[in-house]
Amino acid sequence: MSRHPIVKWAQRPDTLYITIDLPDAQDVKVKLEPEGKFLFSATTGPEKTPYEVDLDLYDKIDVNESKASIGLRNIRYIVKKAENKWWSRLIKQEGKPPVFLKVDWDKWVDEDEEEGQGLGNDMDFGDMDFSKLNMGGGGDGLDEFDDSSDTEDETAEAAPSASAESDTKPTASMEHEAKPSV
Repeated sequence: MSRHPIVKWAQRPDTLYITIDLPDAQDVKVKLEPEGKFLFSATTGPEKTPYEVDLDLYDKIDVNESKASIGLRNIRYIVKKAENKWWSRLIKQEGKPPVFLKVDWDKWVDEDEEEGQGLGNDMDFGDMDFSKLNMGGGGDGLDEFDDSSDTEDETAEAAPSASAESDTKPTASMEHEAKPSV
């Protein structure tokens, strides 16, 4: 009886990325059919343990433009979609996907994030207006933390004694947590 290897997937509008985690795979066979059929088989280990994957992909694919790469730890496929559109899932079967099928979060890009962005870009804060950020207290809330002009001597002279510190209470601006305004 054959086993199922872990299959990870991600997509772009025109491409599927399918990675089969199967170290030291031997006798690797893959068959792609234009209707969206994905068949994989291989063996591994000294006992030649058989592994198989049989998936009915969500939509049609372009077999001639699809590529495979067999490595020591996994087999990677770049499957070209027949139509340039996002799929709602990888396989036709609705409901809970098989347990061996996983999302490849290393390659995943959401549909709404795909345009103009690739993997590894810096964070995008969009239209966030930082001028409305309320740091608590009065003003911009940064004055009490600015010590760039203080020297060690000035700071030592201005610091209250240990006994005076225990008798004082925090000021109103220190009692509030910094919270963004809504």
